[in-house]
Parts: sequence; structure tokens; C-alpha cells
Amino acid sequence: MQPSDPDKTVYQVLSDDADFIMLDNRSVNARAYAGRFNFTGADQERKCGVLSGGERNRLHLAMALKANANLLLLDEPTNDIDVNTLRSLEEGLEGFAGCAVIISHDRWFLDRVATHILAFESDSKVVFMEGSFSDYEADRVRRLGNAAPKRIRYRDLVKE
Repeated sequence: MQPSDPDKTVYQVLSDDADFIMLDNRSVNARAYAGRFNFTGADQERKCGVLSGGERNRLHLAMALKANANLLLLDEPTNDIDVNTLRSLEEGLEGFAGCAVIISHDRWFLDRVATHILAFESDSKVVFMEGSFSDYEADRVRRLGNAAPKRIRYRDLVKE
């Protein structure tokens, strides 16, 4: 998902030049919505083409959460975002009516937003369970003991 025009401002991209946007069948002030992703004041008038990587990530998150999609694929969404944006992301995911597939190493974030865990464990074993990351960790300790994850060793395919 890319802002279509690097010459448009953050506010124009998020609001489509309207004062209010629709989120989950309710009208929300577009400037307040941008502010939830830490685009406040003059930051809303910055051109998309000059945003830093972290600012672009925040803009993409804001655009994705307002897109009325029923599936979100998020790969390490907590990287390079500040605490306020993290909170907005968590709130957005809590109110999201669809399915969000989140790939993350941030255990605390997963503990707050995950309802199901698909874990890839050692020996290429895949475990699917209902619950938060803490629930998964407790189940893993129950099943495997307090063993630490083992590093996978690959065997040579070609012998010289």
C-alpha cells in the first residue's frame, strides 16, 4: 500500500481531503485520526515524498487500518514505531473485525493482541493453539519442559 502521490500531504492521503473519515461505520475527525499515529500539527502538512522510513511505516499503518479490509498481514509491525503509535496499532487491532496475521518477535505485543498462536518450533513442528502468547508459553513448558529452543543444524546436501 503506497501513497499514490509523493506531493500529497499526510493529511490529504489519510483524509482524501475530507474533514471526517469512516472507521468501522462511524465518522472520525481526519486530523484526530492522523494524530493517533503521531502526525500532529505541522506533521500533517508534510509531503509524503519526504517522510522518513518510520514515518512512512506509521502512515502505512494508518492507511491499512482505515481501509476496511477483512485481512491484515503484518510483518514485524512494531519495528521502528514509537509508543503512541504502538498503542494506536493495538487499539486498531482490538477493534478490527477481520483477521490479522502478525509475524513478530515482540512477545509483549503478541500477548496483548493475539487470540491464536501459530508457532514454528524445533524439528519443523508447527503448533496451533487458541490464546495469547503467555498461554502458548505455558503450554510449551507443559509439553516440553523448560528446554530452550534448539538451533537447527542442516546436513550437507553435497559431499565433496
